[in-house]
Amino acid sequence: MTSPVTILVVDGEPNVRLSLQFLLTEAGYRVRTAADGNEALAEVARERPGLVLLDVALPRVDGLTVCSRLRSDTAHRDLPIIFLSARTREAERAKGLALGADDFIAKPFTADDLLGRIARAIEGRKQQ
Repeated sequence: MTSPVTILVVDGEPNVRLSLQFLLTEAGYRVRTAADGNEALAEVARERPGLVLLDVALPRVDGLTVCSRLRSDTAHRDLPIIFLSARTREAERAKGLALGADDFIAKPFTADDLLGRIARAIEGRKQQ
C-alpha cells in the first residue's frame, strides 16, 4: 500500500485553507497548510510535498515569488505547482505559467475540476 500524496495548500484566507483541506483529505490526500509565502517556503524545506496549491496574493511573500524560488532550487525544480487564484487576469496567468507552474486555476472552481487537475499534475511529473 502506498502512502497518500501530500499537498501543501498555501492561501492567506483561513476559510479557503480549511475548505481545501477538507476536500483534499476526503479525496485521499495528506494535507499541510501555510498562510503566507515565507511559511510555504519553510514547509517545503521541512518536508517536501507531492504538490503545492499556491495562491498568487499572499501576505509577506507573494505566490509568484514562491514559485520562482522553488523553480530556481534544483531540489524542488520538479515539484508540481498549481496556482489557485481569484486573480484571473491573463497577464498573471501567463506569468505564473512562465515561472514554471504546472497549471493555473481560477477561483471559484469546481471540486471535480480541481481534483482532476491535481491528479494530472502529479501524474505528469511522475512521467518526466
